[in-house]
Amino acid sequence: MEEVYRVEHDSLGEMKVPAGAYYGANTLRAVQNFPITGNPVDREFIRAMVEVKKAAALMNLEVHQLNEERAHAIVNACDRILAGENLDQFVVDPIQGGAGTSFNMNTNEVIANMATEALGGKLGSYDPVHPNDHVNEGQSTNDVIPTSGKIAMIRYFMELKDEATKLNASFDKKSREFDSYIKMGRTQNQDAVPIRLGQEFAAYTALLKRDVKRFDAAIEALSVVNLGGTAIGTGLNADVNYVKNIVPKLNEVTGLKLKQNEDLIDGTQNLDGFLVASSILKNYALSLSKIANDLRFLSSGPRSGIHEITLPARQAGSSIMPGKVNPVIPEVVNQMAFAVVGNDMTVTMCVEGGQLELNAFEPVCFYKIFESLRGLKGAIYTFRVHCIDGLTANKKNLEEEVHRSVGIVTALAPHIGYITASRLAKTALATNKSLRDLVLEEKLMTEEKLDRIFNPYAMTHPGIAGKDSDVEEKSEK
Repeated sequence: MEEVYRVEHDSLGEMKVPAGAYYGANTLRAVQNFPITGNPVDREFIRAMVEVKKAAALMNLEVHQLNEERAHAIVNACDRILAGENLDQFVVDPIQGGAGTSFNMNTNEVIANMATEALGGKLGSYDPVHPNDHVNEGQSTNDVIPTSGKIAMIRYFMELKDEATKLNASFDKKSREFDSYIKMGRTQNQDAVPIRLGQEFAAYTALLKRDVKRFDAAIEALSVVNLGGTAIGTGLNADVNYVKNIVPKLNEVTGLKLKQNEDLIDGTQNLDGFLVASSILKNYALSLSKIANDLRFLSSGPRSGIHEITLPARQAGSSIMPGKVNPVIPEVVNQMAFAVVGNDMTVTMCVEGGQLELNAFEPVCFYKIFESLRGLKGAIYTFRVHCIDGLTANKKNLEEEVHRSVGIVTALAPHIGYITASRLAKTALATNKSLRDLVLEEKLMTEEKLDRIFNPYAMTHPGIAGKDSDVEEKSEK
């Protein structure tokens, strides 16, 4: 059956648009021009754009740039979209040339057609509501696109912060659960000195808490918007009172606490706020990846590796090796971190690539930041639920490692000197004798004092292990 079309005109000529489409000629031309990713525009981005259009219509009504009939029809159309109607009409690719004009016009056309239809007009006639003259009144792609992108990112950061806070709580719980578990610390993957497993997990908690605090800095950077600046920040074609009051009106619509750029030209030219946000995401992703690396290392084995901890078994690890279980959750966290680092490089190049009064590369910048925000949220969730919460410690292995290790010789150094302690360590490794036996054989100190020095728990606190008093210490030396 042949599809029915309507004919629309834009500045380049005629376009045959599907008769029932709520988008128009500008959108269809963008679909033809930018078959890039095949993915839809982010839903939160659509929501934010529609909220900007709603706030603009309300503000334009107040300053008498729109009559009541048109303004209310636009607002009603926005509310219907925000309720989930006609989301399938946002059809442009998220990566597009033109600094986001295609997405802006897609939004304008959908709202205009919905408003026109509601007032008794025909789709594509844009009478009585026009996408440029009415829906886009007092606006430009160059102020609505960055403003909408920031709104969407702020909301994603809020969700990410909530999920990350839950992960912090899981690590904190494990740090307390493992506080009495003594193990060998390692530097350069070699035995160092004893540490409590709980101390290791407490350090992970401290790192991630610092990162989560940085989310607030990202939200603060993103909360400064250039709405009202129109094309290049001068505010041309926008009513003066609209420019002054549009951001407070947008706050009423979104429930956020946005601020208008003090210099709207600066706000239109420069994308440094997006780079701040992306950098903070990268920092957090790398922290997660470092921890995931540690967990994979500490769980290695189970028979031929370290196997200090056991990760929850989530799936079969091999199509050829029966019984093999792999650390798939830490691995996926690693991979998401790699993706975030790559996305941050894209954002970095976008921020650098702007010229003069506008940066044309916001579409891919937003695409990559949204990807990082959504992906990290999923990675955090699966890390917490499918790995950290069910992680267990192999206490017996931990204790045996401490007793076998020559790293505890460090505690002897203040009592017998570095040279003697080093010699004992080499002898222990060469002869497979314990340090304890060697010290007693050479009668370097009493068994009672040696027991005090070799108390593993004491070695996990500041101080000189086994030191009774300054007088005894001096006499031993």
